[in-house]
Amino acid sequence: MADNSNVLARFENMYKYFGITHAVDGVTLEVTRGEIHGLVGENGSGKSTLLSLIAGIRRPDSGKMTVNGQDYAPHDNTQASQRGVSMIVQEINTLAGLTVAENIFLGQEHLFTKYGFRNIKKMNEMAREYLNKAGLDLIKPDEEISHYSLEQRKLIEMVKASYIKPELLMIDETSTALSHDGRDEMYKLMKDTRARNGSVLLISHDLQEIFQFCDRITIMRDGRVVDTVNAKDVDEDKLKALMVGRDVSGHYYREDYGTPISDKVVLRTKGLTCPGHFENIDLELHEGEILGLGGLSESGMHEIGRAIFGIEYDVTGDVIIGDKKVEGIQQTMHAGLGYVSKNRDVESLFAKASIADNINVTCMDKLSRGIYLSPRKMKKFADESTHTLSVKMRDVDQLVGELSGGNKQKVALTKWMARGTKIFVMDSPTRGIDVAVKAVIYDLLTKLKDQGCSMIVISEELLELIGVCDRILVTKDGRIVDEFLRSPDLSEETIVKSMI
Repeated sequence: MADNSNVLARFENMYKYFGITHAVDGVTLEVTRGEIHGLVGENGSGKSTLLSLIAGIRRPDSGKMTVNGQDYAPHDNTQASQRGVSMIVQEINTLAGLTVAENIFLGQEHLFTKYGFRNIKKMNEMAREYLNKAGLDLIKPDEEISHYSLEQRKLIEMVKASYIKPELLMIDETSTALSHDGRDEMYKLMKDTRARNGSVLLISHDLQEIFQFCDRITIMRDGRVVDTVNAKDVDEDKLKALMVGRDVSGHYYREDYGTPISDKVVLRTKGLTCPGHFENIDLELHEGEILGLGGLSESGMHEIGRAIFGIEYDVTGDVIIGDKKVEGIQQTMHAGLGYVSKNRDVESLFAKASIADNINVTCMDKLSRGIYLSPRKMKKFADESTHTLSVKMRDVDQLVGELSGGNKQKVALTKWMARGTKIFVMDSPTRGIDVAVKAVIYDLLTKLKDQGCSMIVISEELLELIGVCDRILVTKDGRIVDEFLRSPDLSEETIVKSMI
């Protein structure tokens, strides 16, 4: 344990149960002043649940928390912020229906209120000042926040954290939702917090990120703390072994090269255009092919994936599956295409519905007998489907929102596999996922390929694209600017030159 005079926060014997699941099981953790403290572990190890207890998002079943030597038991994240504790969560944590400024100053409205009247103009002006400092000039303080993308909303959350200047800043797997510039803003916020003698608790599955920024690292497994180590005293292999309880060896990525691609085209786009995002996109996806789309976050690649599935607005041009032009979600689904969104909680899953409902929703036409749906048949179908990717759950009646990020992603993939989908568009398929689940998903991509399925994989992780794809298309400023074939000699540096 650290010198008590240097301890900013202490969390002792923390417990949180979800039914029979011990999500947090007797965790004790200290955070010292002026440190960036990493928190790592497999999906489902309890990391995010622990931070949600500290942030006031959930209430612990038992345990004691102190901040600055004083008892600390927030009823919500507003109370936590008032005590100098702030959290940027993995998924969206802004409130739809409120403006950007209202989200930034949520819980601080008294600063703009006099005699019961709120000075909206003053609030918007101050929000504008903080947005400009973060380089977010294009975001309008008075605009409803739902108009903005996942990444923009994460950046707005960082502006809020910067404004509050928390003593304890907690970041849960946020960098995977951000572009290169967005990550730089996050890293700047972390460094600024440490520089004023505050502390950062960082959850990340990017171990390079952990080693680059963290002073100490706490490893969790099955809801418990396994160890806390100095970052300089361990290497990546040792950390992985502590996370999973065994040595982690072998290859994540495909090892085959020169595998021929079928001449059969299963999907193509012609002149696909979305004003402000991309224009004149012509691409072909072949049977049994893994086609990568890579580029900077704002290059248009994410919107291309949405447009192919039919959920992007103001799109012109054609999406053709087989020999049939398709428009909208219903037609793309019936043509055999499934989409896994980067914005998992909003566009891929119903967080407040059960695992069974999330899986069955894509398969209603296959499960129904006329107008009748058998609840027993649906539950059995969902239960059998979850075995394919070994979803870690209580049972299929558990709410998807209670699962870890990796298990949510398994459900997001399972619902399309259960339908018998043959063409997949996967946007950032390993975002917020630990090393073990990444290996499961990469293995799944290879198995789907071997079964003749075709995939478009959109990712900002170049090693991922190089490791799993047969071809990689590079997007820049809304256009496809380069193409690379699978090769053992293909490097990140080569692709980056095309991206920028």
